[in-house]
Amino acid sequence: MKKRVGQFLIDEIAKQGVDKIFGVPGDFNLTFLDDIEAHETLEWVGNTNELNASYAADGYARLNGLAAMVTTFGVGELSAVNGIAGSYAENVPVIQITGAPTTAVEQAGKIVHHSLGNGQFDDYQKMYAQITEAQTVLTVDNALTEIPRIIKVAVEEKRPVHVHLPIDIAAKEIEVPDEVVYPTTPKAEDMSTVVEKLTDQLKAAQQVTLIVGHQINSYSLQNDVQTLAEKLNLPVAQLSLGKGAFNEESAQYMGVYDGQIAEDAIRDYVDGSDLVITLGAKLTDSATAGFSQKFSNEAIVMLNHRDVKVGDYTTTAPSLSEIVEAFKGIEFKYEGHFPHYEWPEASAAELNDEPLTQENYFNLMQNFLRKGDVVLGEQGTSFFGAYRLALQEGTTFIGQPLWGSIGYTLPSTLGTLLAAPERRHVLLIGDGSLQLTAQEMSTMVRQNLNPVIFIINNDGYTVEKKIHGENAKYNDIQMWDYKLLPALFGNKDIPTYDVKTSNELKAAMDKIDRNPDTMHVVEVHMDVLDAPANLNEISKAFAAQNK
Repeated sequence: MKKRVGQFLIDEIAKQGVDKIFGVPGDFNLTFLDDIEAHETLEWVGNTNELNASYAADGYARLNGLAAMVTTFGVGELSAVNGIAGSYAENVPVIQITGAPTTAVEQAGKIVHHSLGNGQFDDYQKMYAQITEAQTVLTVDNALTEIPRIIKVAVEEKRPVHVHLPIDIAAKEIEVPDEVVYPTTPKAEDMSTVVEKLTDQLKAAQQVTLIVGHQINSYSLQNDVQTLAEKLNLPVAQLSLGKGAFNEESAQYMGVYDGQIAEDAIRDYVDGSDLVITLGAKLTDSATAGFSQKFSNEAIVMLNHRDVKVGDYTTTAPSLSEIVEAFKGIEFKYEGHFPHYEWPEASAAELNDEPLTQENYFNLMQNFLRKGDVVLGEQGTSFFGAYRLALQEGTTFIGQPLWGSIGYTLPSTLGTLLAAPERRHVLLIGDGSLQLTAQEMSTMVRQNLNPVIFIINNDGYTVEKKIHGENAKYNDIQMWDYKLLPALFGNKDIPTYDVKTSNELKAAMDKIDRNPDTMHVVEVHMDVLDAPANLNEISKAFAAQNK
């Protein structure tokens, strides 16, 4: 069967369950976009800019397992770099396709628009090599092998890949067999040494902790990890980088461990452990309140994707799925005592007409969230308050605490909405972050999507003020009337709320519950220096770290 190279590429992407493609049109991708628009199952989602498209693709991939986006050469390609780098850092598989000048133009070294004016066309590919797991330049001769290869890398390694697609190549026909051959996956790594050494350490340990992190979410291994924790009776702590990696209603769950600022019981237990197993987890500065963990490095067993260290044994061969499967087969049962997570009480929320505080805001949010929600916490007061919320089984939490690019979550919410439109999506974001990517709310309006958006209006970059420059002008922003945004973006009928007290917030939440079939935008006013207690402590650690 004959197909254009561009057709073949999107057909193979669609086979992986992708039904939306994000991006921005440009003259070097337009004829390729014709094939996307004509596709039977794929839908083109035009974004307001390429950065937002990369964030939206990231959010879509976190729920769907894979995403794809298209930019034009150079200007669009580089606008997406920040979002793609975040996907690389946090193990999110996105296929970034760049529509490029024709092969004749590139071979002749012509000085064309969107280039650096040097006659070279691989400069941007070299940049992407640092932030993608694999790269390819498609040709008529290699398309049949390179397209399956690049897709397989993204799916298996849970990281972005980069495709350079000259626009003439996209339109050229190739012969495609009925059965497309994908590279074979090597035989599963022999895990016997890892199992043996881990078993020995478990049996020798007096106090064991299993810390789970973001890679569990990337590989959708939550149920498998719960199974192994229950079989081995292991106490489990989550990192903020990986919130949602473990069922918080499980009897094995202790809570979020964030170093010295963790709840007393979990902090004392984890820090006192002589064996700490990090499973798909990275002990970053923000996840540990400035590396404030007290357990020794010698106590750590690291079981991450392609990165295993058990005692003096290391290997980069096994996948996280292979590690978890082998771990489940260990014959061991932990007999120690450990603290169990205490679910917050609904009565913690106070209803009054006093100015709303961060503490009361998150207490009310705890009562508002329900099973099955997708909750997105923007890096700022929203994330640091939200990662301490108790989430029912089946709830998804998305933040970006490792890469930490402010503005990420609003476009990411567009992506999650399109990946799972049947679920309720709750975005918690601050005013400073929203101003970076606010345009993507217009795409939500155009797509008739129904998120619930809570915008904290506290007049500036509170996170930065807490770290340094409390009264500095560089941490200030222009005040917007945020509740007018839906009308600005084309829909005056979207309900908006202006909230200054806990009574007003509760009334808004009740209205939202009664009217789920529309977008809701809630502008929540708080004092500029009010922040969740854990952020106050983490900001001190960041400030000290920067000296």
